[in-house]
Amino acid sequence: MFFKEVIGQEAAKQRLRQEVQEGRIPHAQLFCGPSGVGKLPLAMAYARYICCPNRTDTDACGTCPSCIKWNKLVHPDVHFVFPIVKKGKKEVCDDYIADWRHLVLNSPYFSLNHWLNEMDAENGQAIIYAKESDEIVRKLSLKSSEGGYKVTIVWLPEKMHVVCANKLLKLLEEPPEKTVFLLISKAPDMILPTILSRTQRFNIRKIEETDIANALQQKYGVRPNDSFTLAHLANGDFIKALETIHLNEENELFFELFVSLMRLSYQRKIREMKQWSEQLAGMGRERQKNFLTYAQRMIRENFIYNLHCKEMSYMTLPEQNFATRFAPFINERNVMGMMDELSEAQIHIEQNVNARMVFFDFSLKMIVLLKQ
Repeated sequence: MFFKEVIGQEAAKQRLRQEVQEGRIPHAQLFCGPSGVGKLPLAMAYARYICCPNRTDTDACGTCPSCIKWNKLVHPDVHFVFPIVKKGKKEVCDDYIADWRHLVLNSPYFSLNHWLNEMDAENGQAIIYAKESDEIVRKLSLKSSEGGYKVTIVWLPEKMHVVCANKLLKLLEEPPEKTVFLLISKAPDMILPTILSRTQRFNIRKIEETDIANALQQKYGVRPNDSFTLAHLANGDFIKALETIHLNEENELFFELFVSLMRLSYQRKIREMKQWSEQLAGMGRERQKNFLTYAQRMIRENFIYNLHCKEMSYMTLPEQNFATRFAPFINERNVMGMMDELSEAQIHIEQNVNARMVFFDFSLKMIVLLKQ
């Protein structure tokens, strides 16, 4: 990944390049921001720039031995740490490194759900296991093969087991010489405060609509008018823009489930609501959480639509068609209650509460809330 391949984020790129050029490379940085803004691509472009001995003012050279290894993500001084699902003897990140390289090289803008699909672990809850900390310590104890910096990129540190987090904390407190940690998080509040206090936080903003539109035109051949419509719907999230192009099957399923729940709750069809909750319970925990996140977005969008602020609405065409009929039922009397119930359901799913009970209970509460 080069800086020139990162979509938008010109101010962030300039800051990172300047750090390297002025020799002010922090030993630990935390890249924060919402999904799809390019945190991982930025971190990888930055790491490549650090490793490149022939870097220019704007980017890595692309031809030196370091860059050639980077092209295949096989640089011996660069280590990746990411959430995994234990399967058989697979219990550390290196056991999944081939899958990781395949996903990152083919589509550097991806979500946890895409990574779970790549691992064939859709029903699992991915975490960074305690054993991974020993692997990090072992790798960083080795000498740099290129004689430069050693870089450890930790994707989603909020998924880290507490034992692993505590060992990482010791490394952050007393880092080996010429070692750089790059943590990429979309939920920094879930990281240990002691780790947060030892990293330099770097907030990555949403991508500008024009940058997303240009990328869609140049890389995916989207027509100019369509590209700006998609860029607006994406709301700064390039992953969402890609999913809209590819008619993401999961989002279509979530839309159908959301519409079904609202209709059944309004009509008070208890038996069908129980069947609905059983369908959700049959999905993996990660997909259940993703559905609840989607439902929260739909409640928010319909509330805004009901306020006649269409320029602030970010819905696909099918979602907008549904909103013309559904939005009047989302108002200031029930919107906070609905969002609270969805948040509570999400917490219960994360705590492994029986999913059938969680979704059936939520659907029953919706009967009351929709009538307010």
